[in-house]
Amino acid sequence: QVRLVQSGRGLVQAGEALRLSCAASGLNFKIATMAWYRQPPGNERELVAEIASDGSPNYADSVKGRATISRDNPRNRVDLQLNNLKPEDTAVYYCNTRYYSRNFWGQGTQVIVSS
Repeated sequence: QVRLVQSGRGLVQAGEALRLSCAASGLNFKIATMAWYRQPPGNERELVAEIASDGSPNYADSVKGRATISRDNPRNRVDLQLNNLKPEDTAVYYCNTRYYSRNFWGQGTQVIVSS
């Protein structure tokens, strides 16, 4: 069974940086595309960043230049570093993988950026 467990702090000041981690188990991690999504208050879930099995990243326009997604295959872990946080980055952040046509989600991390 695929399991994604997130870690990272959730209350930050505007301008600060945030690092979220996601530990994956129950899958062949090295072949999985991993992603981070977020759901702002009152809005739909949106893609923040994803990283393919070959390590190539893709970022949402809203975080380009501020975000770095990375993966550690031996440790089955994917991280999201988000710099220069803005109040509009406030959201619940979710780790995700789509594995054999099924979506799997982490438990979610509430991130609040105070100005």
